[in-house]
Amino acid sequence: MHRFLVFGRSSLAALDPFLRVLVPLAAIFLLNGCSSLSYYGQLAQGQWQLLQAREPVAAVIADPARDARLRAQLRKSQAARSFASEHLHLPDNQSYRLYADIGRPLVVWNVFATPEFSLAPLTHCFPIAGCVAYRGYYSQGGARGEAALRKLEGLDVYIGGVEAYSTLGWFDDPILNTMLGWGDERLATLIFHELAHQRVYVQNDTEFNESFATFVEQEGTRQWRAYRGLAPASVDRTLQRDQFTRLVLDTRERLGKLYAQALPTEAMRAAKAAEFERLRRHYRQLRDEQWQGDKRFDAWVNGPLNNAKLLPFGLYDQWVPGFAGLFRQVGGDWPKFYAEVEKLGRLPMAERKALLGRLGE
Repeated sequence: MHRFLVFGRSSLAALDPFLRVLVPLAAIFLLNGCSSLSYYGQLAQGQWQLLQAREPVAAVIADPARDARLRAQLRKSQAARSFASEHLHLPDNQSYRLYADIGRPLVVWNVFATPEFSLAPLTHCFPIAGCVAYRGYYSQGGARGEAALRKLEGLDVYIGGVEAYSTLGWFDDPILNTMLGWGDERLATLIFHELAHQRVYVQNDTEFNESFATFVEQEGTRQWRAYRGLAPASVDRTLQRDQFTRLVLDTRERLGKLYAQALPTEAMRAAKAAEFERLRRHYRQLRDEQWQGDKRFDAWVNGPLNNAKLLPFGLYDQWVPGFAGLFRQVGGDWPKFYAEVEKLGRLPMAERKALLGRLGE
C-alpha cells in the first residue's frame, strides 16, 4: 500500500501481493441508512468520475497521438485479457477492455482500525459486498480525516492505498493508469485477480474471496507464462514475501495471546511495543542472514507499527493451499473448479473453512 503515511513506492510494489483490497464502493448501489450520506456521496462521486473517464482500449491503441509506451502496454494487456476468458474461463465482458486515466497514482485509500488491545477490525457492512474490515475513500484527504477521527476514539489506525478493485461485474471495470507502473506481467496478474472476483464472490468472507482470487492469479500467471513459452517465475522473491508474511502472522498470533491476558493498561502497552520491536529484530535477522541484505520491506517495518497495520496480512493467501488442492482434485479443469468453489461458498463458514483446511493438507 501507498506511502503517504508509512512507506515509499518501491515498498508499495514489494508489499502489494498481500495488501491489495477489494470493493471499497459496494454501498453506492444501495444506501445504508446507518452511515453518513456524505460518505456515500464521495463513493458515488468517485465511482462516477471513474466511469466517465473510461474509453475503449482499442481506441487508445489505434490513436497515434497517444503515448507510445501506453499504447504498447495496453496492447499487451489485451493479450492477457483474452487469455483470461479463453483459457482461464474468467468472465468475457468489457471489463479491462476499457482504459481510464484518473490523474492520480492510486484509486482508493482504505482506512483500517482496531481497538488498542485487539486484532478485531472495525467492520463496515454493505448490502452487496457484505461486511469488510475497512472504509474506502476516493481522496487521500478523506481517508486522513477518517483516520484522525478514529485515532481520537483511541483506536489503532492504518491507511492503505489501492491500485485496483472490482465492482463484481456491476460495471465494466477499466484498466486504470494506477495499474500500469509495475510491468506487463503484474498488470496481467491484476486482471486475472480482479476478474476472479467477478466469477465467484461470497458475502462476509474476505479470506475466502481473496484466497480464491489469489490462487486464480497465481495459477493463471503460471499458465500465462507457459502459454508464451516463458520459464516459470523465479521463486526467490516469492519465498521472501512468504517468509515476511509468516513473520507478521507470527506477530499477530503472539499479540492475540497477549491481549487475552488480564494486564494493567500500561503493562499491556509495554508488552505490545515489545512485540513490535521483536518483529523488527527478527526481520533484520532474516534480511541480513538469508536475503543478502535485500531491503525491500525496510520502510514498512521501520515505520509506525500497530494492530491495524497487520490486518491485511493473511487475507490474500490463507486458503490458497486449499484452492490449489481443489484445483488438483478436478484435474486442473477450470469450469469444474469454479463449480466446486461455488459449492464451497454456499456452505456455512465453519464448514467451508474446515474443508479448505483439509484440501490444503
